[in-house]
Amino acid sequence: MLYLVPSPIGNLSDMTYRAVEVLKQVDVILCEDTRTSSVLLNHYGISKPLSPYHQHNEHKVLQHLVTQLQAGKQMAVLTDAGTPGISDPAFLLVRECVRNNIAVECLPGATAFVPALVNSGLPTNRFTFEGFLPPKKGRHTMLTKLATEERTMVIYESPMRLVKTLDEIATYFGADRQCCVSRELSKKFEENKRGTLQEVADYFRQKGVKGEIVVVIAGKE
Repeated sequence: MLYLVPSPIGNLSDMTYRAVEVLKQVDVILCEDTRTSSVLLNHYGISKPLSPYHQHNEHKVLQHLVTQLQAGKQMAVLTDAGTPGISDPAFLLVRECVRNNIAVECLPGATAFVPALVNSGLPTNRFTFEGFLPPKKGRHTMLTKLATEERTMVIYESPMRLVKTLDEIATYFGADRQCCVSRELSKKFEENKRGTLQEVADYFRQKGVKGEIVVVIAGKE
């Protein structure tokens, strides 16, 4: 059995009872970063073998993990923050488990884009989640396509690139398109800055940016 276990996106109290129970019962926990996961596991008194599983080794260890699962081992995938498979490693392993008739169970839990979308004040009945935009190749094509998207759009971005990305999106969408930038969700200094792309870009240009970022952008009217 493979379990996908969401981890808190900031506040350690957001861990579910069931997630803690699953992590205590599995044979091994696959961690995006064992140092980061150790903080969470120590907080809940969980002591289990940890194995690195991230974007740089997921192809290399894939077959070994499948073999171990076929042999009867129970594994949990734990990313640094949020639900495995959402802009984090898990897809390849889940796909191979499905191909090999290995049971997969995804627990409900924390993920950053849902609270960011809900508290943005923008329409939530129809939306598209785009994850991280392409860094170079395909970026122009993607932004050109999204400029005519009528649904609310949700993207992830790093604090170092936020202002540049907002400026760039404004050139494709128009500077007056409404948006909301959510920063440090569930943490002490959580912030949700709403306004036009131009207003929000100028705000963070002056203030500076720290923490995990989710950007929610209104669809084209």
